[in-house]
Amino acid sequence: MIVLRDMKESDLDSYWHWIQPGHKWQTFDGPYHQYKEGELLERFQNRKRDVLAKDFANPRTWLVIGDINTDELIGIVSSYWHSKETDWLCAGIRILNENSWGKGIGTDALTLWTVYLFANRPEICRLGLEMWSGNERLIHLALKLGYREEARFLKARIVNGKYFDSIGFGILREDWALR
Repeated sequence: MIVLRDMKESDLDSYWHWIQPGHKWQTFDGPYHQYKEGELLERFQNRKRDVLAKDFANPRTWLVIGDINTDELIGIVSSYWHSKETDWLCAGIRILNENSWGKGIGTDALTLWTVYLFANRPEICRLGLEMWSGNERLIHLALKLGYREEARFLKARIVNGKYFDSIGFGILREDWALR
């Protein structure tokens, strides 16, 4: 159904389209963050430079979620250090086109990404997922894959003038191995 792969030059137009404001996925993926003028273009240009040079971190910090049959860019998985000093890594996932939602793509992608991160980051003993309480799909996905709610910060995010909680989920390496 899907494959996790490096971004290709042929993905760049689609990627630029999907990171523009106004797409439904952005209402769930940190809608409380505001981009400064020019920041999107700068991020895109940096990504384009890396793609054209095939300059990817090893192990990867992000990969494209691609359709296994058409190779179409469906989304992105990513990781970032919550605390490099304590080997606390967090994962992220974005399914860009809402027509791809509800088809198990997120489950497949986050499963493959979790496997990849544990296999290629032997220093980490846990993996985190952070979200706001309005992202019910990601909460459901985290629980489905065995991530546990570890922290909840009440009324820590404001979206459309309404307060939401910030939630931290996590899974230990040994618990992932037992699934």
